[in-house]
This record gives sequence, structure tokens and C-alpha cells, in this order.
Amino acid sequence: MFVNLPVRDLKRSVDFFTKLGFTFEPKFTDENATCMIVGEDAFVMLLVERFFKTFTKRQLCDTRTHTEGLFAISVGSRAEVDQLVKTAVAAGGAYAVDPQDHGFMYGWSFYDPDGHHWEVFLDGCCRWARVSRRLMERD
Repeated sequence: MFVNLPVRDLKRSVDFFTKLGFTFEPKFTDENATCMIVGEDAFVMLLVERFFKTFTKRQLCDTRTHTEGLFAISVGSRAEVDQLVKTAVAAGGAYAVDPQDHGFMYGWSFYDPDGHHWEVFLDGCCRWARVSRRLMERD
């Protein structure tokens, strides 16, 4: 999956997400855009606003006052959830919503420097389902 997000300052965005541990695909990177690798089949294209606007006829969402979506990233532990959010805030992001503990799922969220809302979560239910499925496939 490719998600495309507008950014005001591409270098600032790359610096921010690099501090969070993300890497970028050089083949899809130039002065207008970069491809952030989120997972094996998950990518976020960060496009400077003027370039992003060439792909839509609609106005862009003002993320200082509106939420255009929630972009969720799963991690392997509660400690990773907390660390990623704290790292994001230290790198120039802002806290979005207080930590949420639902027993089977734990999450916390932040805004990146462009105001995009990122959810970081540990989903114990789905994680155990994946482990169980892998174990059954081995039998």
C-alpha cells in the first residue's frame, strides 16, 4: 500500500521520520517527494504541497485545525509504543491523544511537524492471531 501525504518542508519531514527510525527509497526520491518505507508492503509518499496538489482538484486539509486521517503503525511492545511517541515529540512532533489501554490493545499518538495524526499501537489480539496462524502453517 502507498499512502500519499502533503508536507510543507520535505527535508524537515525526512529528518523527522529518520529520527523515528524510518528509511527512504532513493529511487522514489527527488526535490518533490520521497518514499518512506513503513513495512514490507507499506510505504508513505511524502510530497511537497505544490506537487501533491497536481494529483487532486480538491483543497488540501489544514492539519493545524483538521484531521485528514489517522495513520496507524503497529509495534511489538508497549515500551516501543511509548518510545516511538516520545521520540516523535522530541524530534519536533506533538502529543495528539493520551495513551489508550484497552487490555488487548495499547496505543498512543502524535502529530508530525505537518500535523498528520499518527497512531502507534500494540495489538495483542491480532499479534497472537498471526503467531497462531504461523504455528498452524508449520504443522
